[in-house]
Amino acid sequence: MNILKYLATPRWFGWLAIVLVLAAACSALGLWQLDRRDQAAATVNTVQANYDREPVPYAPQLFTSFDDAAEWTPVTLVGEYDSPKQRIVRNRPLNGQPGYEVLVPLKLEDGSAVVINRGWLPIGNNQAGRPDDVPAAPDGEVTVVARIRPGEPALDRSAPEGQLASIDLTTYGQQLDYPIATAAYGLLAGETPAPATAPVAPAKPAIDLGPHLSYSMQWFAFGVLLFVGLGYAARQQYRIDHEDEDAPAAPVRVRRRPSSEEEEDAILDARGL
Repeated sequence: MNILKYLATPRWFGWLAIVLVLAAACSALGLWQLDRRDQAAATVNTVQANYDREPVPYAPQLFTSFDDAAEWTPVTLVGEYDSPKQRIVRNRPLNGQPGYEVLVPLKLEDGSAVVINRGWLPIGNNQAGRPDDVPAAPDGEVTVVARIRPGEPALDRSAPEGQLASIDLTTYGQQLDYPIATAAYGLLAGETPAPATAPVAPAKPAIDLGPHLSYSMQWFAFGVLLFVGLGYAARQQYRIDHEDEDAPAAPVRVRRRPSSEEEEDAILDARGL
């Protein structure tokens, strides 16, 4: 039987359908990893372009509408911290250690306000769910250099009084008696005058594209190997099923007619002579 005819059966069509589904899933995962790599590359490009540039003067639109291309740009702001309205953001790990981040509204000279993320604090030992100590922001007029970061979505979980579940600027603004910019906040890079103590400043984002390209190639390779495996399995099963057909036929032994002498000997033997 021809192997192509052997494969054209419901049994092997079923296996082919399973392989096609699995290969499509591998392809989708490979494309997903490529998309993640593109996102990482865009982030790296933005960090490289903006992180170490000279600070730009404050403009309201930098924080009232977020532009991806402006992320990480340092901005100079002048105003006064509203320390009584500061909030602690929960569940903010740093280098694998759990902790918090400190948000304080900065009321600017033009009457607007921008939320400043002053940095990270470790979890406390004295009271569960709170840091032991929150370094105070400078009093009076302060010049702040902060990098633009986008606000975060609201999370479906509550937080104790004086805390936020995420950097959800809209929710934060609802707790204040004056408006704040809700599209972006400032990640503190420096402040003058500098306080005696301050929260831990976050490190510069890693310039790393991650393993997404190698992961995508692995998923694509898995998809190809599925077809290779199906072909190998079909070939081996075909050989097993047709082993007897392919084996050489046993030689046919032709029986020779006995000679006259052999017939006479057979008669004598039968008579006992």
